[in-house]
Amino acid sequence: MGRTPKIKSVRASVLTPLLKHIADQGSNIQEFIAKYGITRTQLSDPYSVLPLGRYVTLFEAAAVHLKDPDLGLKLAMRVQPADMGPMGVLFSLSPSIAAGFQRLASHVMALQSGTQSNMFEVNGDLVWTYRLQDPVMWPRRQDAEYTLAACAQLVRSCFSPEWKPLEVHFEHAESANPQLLQRIFRAPVLYRQASNRIIMGRDDATRIYRSEDRELVTILEHHLADLIGDESDESQTMTDRIRNRISLYLGQKPVTLTALAAELNMSARSLQRRLAEEGTSLRDLVREHRIQLAANQLTQKDARVTQIAHSLGYADGTVFWRAYRGWKGEPPSAAKGQRRAVQDASGDDGEEWITGGA
Repeated sequence: MGRTPKIKSVRASVLTPLLKHIADQGSNIQEFIAKYGITRTQLSDPYSVLPLGRYVTLFEAAAVHLKDPDLGLKLAMRVQPADMGPMGVLFSLSPSIAAGFQRLASHVMALQSGTQSNMFEVNGDLVWTYRLQDPVMWPRRQDAEYTLAACAQLVRSCFSPEWKPLEVHFEHAESANPQLLQRIFRAPVLYRQASNRIIMGRDDATRIYRSEDRELVTILEHHLADLIGDESDESQTMTDRIRNRISLYLGQKPVTLTALAAELNMSARSLQRRLAEEGTSLRDLVREHRIQLAANQLTQKDARVTQIAHSLGYADGTVFWRAYRGWKGEPPSAAKGQRRAVQDASGDDGEEWITGGA
């Protein structure tokens, strides 16, 4: 019998900066959160959990309510390590920027489940990734921009005020104010990518800034492990573990049986057998993920086939076009045409938002 899927959740403490800002703008917080099935009682304990889908929805709604499309970015500029609880403190104690990001990737589930994060090397650079697992939770621009900008703010607060990454990637389409993102990150910003990413130079990221308090770090790591509980990578099915890695690596590094098996400390044949026992294969999982990504990106305004092809790990638009036709029996332009038809029928401008629900 399969396991009952758990509701993906977020700690109440994550909402604190957002709700404080809404209140500071003169809005009635109780009325606002009640629209999304959240009560003050739920928020009184920072360790209590709320459905992740409601948080994503609330963040997007707050940006609309306050008429501030850059809400997530602005909130991120005020973030301090303590605002992220024990995970923020652990980040601040890290000896290097790379170690801090690796700990964020390892312990993100202590703050919110249903979230994929990892750190890996590509062509001598380090790539930190962040992505909400459920593709139905869309749009999620505010969460993505808040998270990546908050991480940049933490680095500048804990390591170097002058820090800047090499490049920043976002899943969503370009905003109306792309110059603001470039000013905040001090780096080129790419959109419509397969995942949200911060790319760093290896030498800069691995530079040692301090000697850490090993005893305190151990205490914090044990506490975070307790909060994560059975949400760890090892508790997932092999299919879920491979899905997570596909979503993080696609378009950045090769997604092969050999590479994934080595990461999981097993042979390629063993990994292939484990996936077969669960009724799937690496090829099937990669195709499934590409179909989901293509569906999301083709519904975005001004989507370009060549850009989508690159984010899905294809060599060019022609290869993607053929693959999409094989999946759907029609070219990608058909999906874009359907999107325009829906917009024309509803009279909207394509900025409607769909939530993941609870």
